[in-house]
Amino acid sequence: MAIRLGDTAPNFTADSTEGSIDFHNWIDGSWVVLFSHPKDYTPVCTTELGRLANMKPEFDKRGVKVVGLSVDDVESHKGWIKDINETQNCTVGYPIIADPEKKVAELYDMIHPKALNNLTVRSIFIIAPDKTVKLMLTYPASTGRNFDELLRVIDSLQLTANHQVATPADWKWGEDCVVVPAIKTEDIPEKFPKGHKVIKPYLRTTPQ
Repeated sequence: MAIRLGDTAPNFTADSTEGSIDFHNWIDGSWVVLFSHPKDYTPVCTTELGRLANMKPEFDKRGVKVVGLSVDDVESHKGWIKDINETQNCTVGYPIIADPEKKVAELYDMIHPKALNNLTVRSIFIIAPDKTVKLMLTYPASTGRNFDELLRVIDSLQLTANHQVATPADWKWGEDCVVVPAIKTEDIPEKFPKGHKVIKPYLRTTPQ
């Protein structure tokens, strides 16, 4: 069965470059980004893992754990990490899960049933501390992922989890937010003392 937003992320136990991982225990109350790759030693994915390694302090700052997954084994992963560190001027400081039997890929519905190979296994899941899935993205083999966009989404998810706001198109940290429809306009001043604008009765904004 396909995973949907709001579902509990399926648990699994698997080997990784940093030892065995029981996924639910590993989450341990953190936000998590789980991202998968078709196989080791692939060019686009090499750039992705390097980019994420260099951006990891930004994820750490937000309390987000990152973990990769590929259908090769741990020894292959370790060899690939050496290439990633060399070619991308980085140090991979997060685990990469080994999934040679595709158990995790199948558990997370990463492989299309009509696929003839592993190339469809390029998915991203953002998982909240309560282990629910908050975002899912699947990329084609030809297009590298945008990790700046992941940070933007995480900022939005963390903000909107704690306040009765939503974030508009292209929103970035510090910009105005949308007041959720459940709040009556007359109640906005009490809840949002920084001020607000009523653009339409259904479209109200307030400073972050």
